[in-house]
Amino acid sequence: MSPAAPLDLTDPAVVADPYPAFAAARATAAVQWHEGLGLWLAFTHAAANAVLRDRRLGRIWSDKEPAERFEAFNLIHRNAILEMEPPDHTRLRRLISTAFARGHVERLRPWVQALADRLVDGMVERSAGTAPVDLFTGMAGQLPVAVIAELLGVPEADRPLLRPWSNAIVKMYEYGRTPQIEDGAERAAAEFVGYLRGLVAERRTRLGEDLISHLVTVRDSQGDRLTEDELVTTCILLLDAGHEATVNVTGNGLLALLEHPDQLARLRAAPDLLPTAVEELMRFDSPLQLFERTATEDVAIGGVTVERGQKIAALLGSANRDPAVFAGADTLDVGRTENPHISFGAGVHFCIGAPLARVELQASFGALLRRTSALELGGPAVRRPEFVIRGLQELPLVLTG
Repeated sequence: MSPAAPLDLTDPAVVADPYPAFAAARATAAVQWHEGLGLWLAFTHAAANAVLRDRRLGRIWSDKEPAERFEAFNLIHRNAILEMEPPDHTRLRRLISTAFARGHVERLRPWVQALADRLVDGMVERSAGTAPVDLFTGMAGQLPVAVIAELLGVPEADRPLLRPWSNAIVKMYEYGRTPQIEDGAERAAAEFVGYLRGLVAERRTRLGEDLISHLVTVRDSQGDRLTEDELVTTCILLLDAGHEATVNVTGNGLLALLEHPDQLARLRAAPDLLPTAVEELMRFDSPLQLFERTATEDVAIGGVTVERGQKIAALLGSANRDPAVFAGADTLDVGRTENPHISFGAGVHFCIGAPLARVELQASFGALLRRTSALELGGPAVRRPEFVIRGLQELPLVLTG
């Protein structure tokens, strides 16, 4: 095996800035064994892309032990499209895509833009060019949850429940989690599942134009439909994956722009660059850093053999900074046109919510640029202490209208 990767995922310096460690690792080997994690790590774009696309590498989910301790958490993952492989994945994705195809993203586009404008206006009013306001309490933490809630048709009064449930559940994906974190995740999963079962039951008797109503009624050409567990899990996955990614791209991306004022000024001067800039911000500081897969047979990746039953993880942030693929890989370039980043994944597991995420991100950054004349840091950014889901806890801003 290749030597252990020079990467400690719990090292605060690595959590704060993993990219120098990624660069050192890429210079050593494309794929390396990590003894502490007991899996292979793919550092280069080619290797990470292969990990995501090779059908011999699957998402092999087994229930946590003891199963009764994680009943709700296991139910979510047993029925999640993200944890499935064909043919089950193919069937579920076809049904979900059919429901999404009923115009939900375009239906929401003007609503999302209006919400982003209102949230930024509120931040500008509170800041008035002098007082710091936090991006997450002011906009980034609110908009993605509100969008998913609107998509699903969650009543206004219940929407404050969603983000705490999501935040607790996604901590299960981190390394070194504690029993308290695990208990909190299971409790949140049980509450979320119970809540959605009630919402689904209500929609069965009174259908609307929301996604839950369409997931309830969708059929494929063979007459197949989603089970209730699959429907509930799909709603949870949309919130957990969609909310976390959008929140963290907003925070990571805005911090990157503030740390590169030339690129912020360039984007202000040429707002038509916004779609390209959003893709670059996703590449430059990826919201999801690691995605695991398991070999169902021996697979050659990046010069090593991943044996049947072994795990290999694509390091998305490292792949997105690979100088073999991206010119000036460590440079933020809001006009970058050659940008095959893999922040949305690749292959059959490419993010089904990517179009909605792009609408949200373009609305958020567009509102921040259009409705302010100046944006400045109002204090130090505070980063979340986790590696896998990369984001900030606080980003104080001073905004001038």
